[in-house]
Amino acid sequence: MRIRPLTLTLAALVPLLVFASVLLGSYVVTVPDLITIVSRHLNGERGIPGASFIVLDTKIPRAVLAAFAGAAFGLSGGTFQTLLRNPLASPDVIGVSSGASAGAVAAIVLFGARGITASLSALVGALLVALLIHSLSRGEGSAGLRLILAGIGVGAALQAVVQFLMSRTDIRTASDVLLWVSGSLNPASGDRITVLFVAMLALVPALALLARPLRVLELGDDAAAGLGVNVSRVRLGLLVVAVALAAFGTAAAGPLAFVAFLALPLARQLDPRAGLLAAALSGAVVVLVADFVGANVAPLLLGGSVLPVGIVTGALGAPFLLWLLVSPAGRTRRKVA
Repeated sequence: MRIRPLTLTLAALVPLLVFASVLLGSYVVTVPDLITIVSRHLNGERGIPGASFIVLDTKIPRAVLAAFAGAAFGLSGGTFQTLLRNPLASPDVIGVSSGASAGAVAAIVLFGARGITASLSALVGALLVALLIHSLSRGEGSAGLRLILAGIGVGAALQAVVQFLMSRTDIRTASDVLLWVSGSLNPASGDRITVLFVAMLALVPALALLARPLRVLELGDDAAAGLGVNVSRVRLGLLVVAVALAAFGTAAAGPLAFVAFLALPLARQLDPRAGLLAAALSGAVVVLVADFVGANVAPLLLGGSVLPVGIVTGALGAPFLLWLLVSPAGRTRRKVA
């Protein structure tokens, strides 16, 4: 399969942004110092005091988690949007991210969960909500439209649950919850990266295998069935993988608003035939850029206030959603979908 120029460009841009995130920012690291720190760490030697901690425990984990989480969300959103033939179909819109948030918030507020436990609760919450949405969407009519409408309703109810739990807890716990639901890379660690990486090692090949008839499904269920595709089995498999990608991404970095929604449409603004690989790379670029802006540009504009990456991606995604709803180009895409 020929790799498109946009995909090659994004594939080159992602590692460049990772290096930029590590080298630049409030603490600037030179290339020689970075090489020294990494080489000494690999050899088990003592690194540069202070700088080694900042680079190895903060900058590198944060940048790597941003890239992996963005790719997971981009793949998930691109799969939903392509499968359901609707640009509004993404984990943010249909309630999967809300399920993850509700699961994590319930664990934090009710059981005092922290760290990996809260992340696992987010994973369970996303999977349970996806199962509920899938059950509610069964019936006559367009399966994609029913799924989106059921997801919007369930997501709204879960947001109310999150707000209720936050109103019933103490200020310290509420601040922890607020940071988590905003989507933040501050808790980036080797454990979170490892769990997400292992999950993607299993899910990405499964998605690549299931995605072969995805272009045929874009023609419609009847046309795909006529061409020999087992529509119900392929659709269910793709939905399970897409939900799992969003769930693991949310468990690792929190519900990064609109990343899954933005990734594929942004790629297709540059190349209308962009596919899932471009969506994954686009998602990684969005999160890396948004994190750099929130951590380094926002403090200059807001008097020292660092913004969680989820707030920055939300600020990018909300105008794009409005444009999609009101612009002639957006209306054309919805009619095609």
